[in-house]
Parts: sequence; C-alpha cells; structure tokens
Amino acid sequence: MDGHDGDSSKQSTDMTVFVQNLLQQMQSRFQAMSESIISKIDEMGNRIDELEQSINDLRSEMGQDGSPSPSVALKSKEEPKSESDSA
Repeated sequence: MDGHDGDSSKQSTDMTVFVQNLLQQMQSRFQAMSESIISKIDEMGNRIDELEQSINDLRSEMGQDGSPSPSVALKSKEEPKSESDSA
C-alpha cells in the first residue's frame, strides 16, 4: 500500500505543478492583452487629440472660432431647402 500512496502523492504533485503552470500562462496572456488594450486606448486618445487640433485649425482658418461645430455650419449651407420642404 505504501507504493500506492506514493503514486497518489506524485499525481497530486504533478497536478499542482500543472495547475501552477496553467495559471502562470493565463496570467501572462492577460498581462499581454491588458498592455495591448492600454496601448490601443492611448493611441486612440492621441488620434482624438490630433483630430481636435485639426478641427480647431480649420475653425481658425475659416474665422469661426465661436461656432458650435463645423458640421452645423456645413448643414446650414448645404441644406437650406430641407427646412422649407419639411414645413
């Protein structure tokens, strides 16, 4: 019976090592995914900042620093008939 108990103990040790390795692999994968997500969020933030700067530059060039948004100015110029058609 002692040999059987030794096998059981070895299986338990093997299972513990297997689970520890599996958890370590999962942790490293989650860490890599987390870093990737953070990197993409930072990149998006930079792109948004660049877009805001471009919009502000366009507003300055057009002389409309006080306008609410460029799309509002474009709609009012492009669709003057839509207001009379809907009324």
